[in-house]
Amino acid sequence: MSVTFAGTLERVESRLVPEAGFELDTFPVSGFPRRPGLPLLRALGRAAAAPARCLAILARRRPDVVLGGGGYVAGPMVLAARLRGIPAALTEADAHLGLANRLAAPFARTVFLAYAIEGRNGDKYRVVGRPIPRAHMGATREQGRARFGIPPDVPLVTVYGALAGARSLNEMAVEAWGASGPAVIHLTGERDADALRGTVTRPDYVMLPSTPHFGELLAATDLAVSRAGGTVWELAAAGTPAVLVPYPYATADHQTLNARHFDTGGGAVLVPDAEVGRIPAVVDELLGSPERLSEMREAMLRLARPRAAEEIADALVALAERR
Repeated sequence: MSVTFAGTLERVESRLVPEAGFELDTFPVSGFPRRPGLPLLRALGRAAAAPARCLAILARRRPDVVLGGGGYVAGPMVLAARLRGIPAALTEADAHLGLANRLAAPFARTVFLAYAIEGRNGDKYRVVGRPIPRAHMGATREQGRARFGIPPDVPLVTVYGALAGARSLNEMAVEAWGASGPAVIHLTGERDADALRGTVTRPDYVMLPSTPHFGELLAATDLAVSRAGGTVWELAAAGTPAVLVPYPYATADHQTLNARHFDTGGGAVLVPDAEVGRIPAVVDELLGSPERLSEMREAMLRLARPRAAEEIADALVALAERR
């Protein structure tokens, strides 16, 4: 069995897919700006032309099944698959079905949901969680502590936002724990890395733009402070309790919906970004209650869906076999 990818030259897949050793077909497409104007007209033109480009890719590749990863790139390919009679499926990573997936869903046989979404029921919709990198699974606390130079017997708080960073979390962490407090591993993101470099000199406050050893980081952590995007599923798989601070400008406030799932399930505490000043007190309270942290770890493991990728792969094989 072979797997190929399709996407655009402007997005991160143009770098990540070849680096992972897979072939990538590209076609021009872009998201729709929220305001009228020339960029919107350009995006509409690209969207109108994209299905024909996708049909050409499918004619050349002759796949047995197509999987759309959500977002504006997936829609034209799923439509093209429908036109060629190729079974297609979609994945939705958040607790809100995005616009692109809502438009593409009628052309898909199956929609894999990370969370149960009201009104999205029946055989077409399957709640499987969100796939997480295999490399981020299976690490031990001892491995993680050794990797980042953190003693085994001290409380450790990990702070991180998105790939670019989360400015409100970055500023809060440096102000709250830069001079004293628990051990901290702070992933600043690329955007703020230079501005924050050198602001903290504590030996047990480790500041990095990012890390390729994310699974070991979560295994080492007693409590994470993070946004509520896709990595919440990695937190759950690692059994890492969390204070989740949703990005306030996410479409349809979907990060709040994501965070609420884990807050209601007992594995996390939801703190709105507007109340970021409360986080140090929340962290102190949780670190001071080992029994509560233990209960949160168990809750995270109950909520976890570490086999999401395998479930999706098995379902895709079944779709291809039924063709």
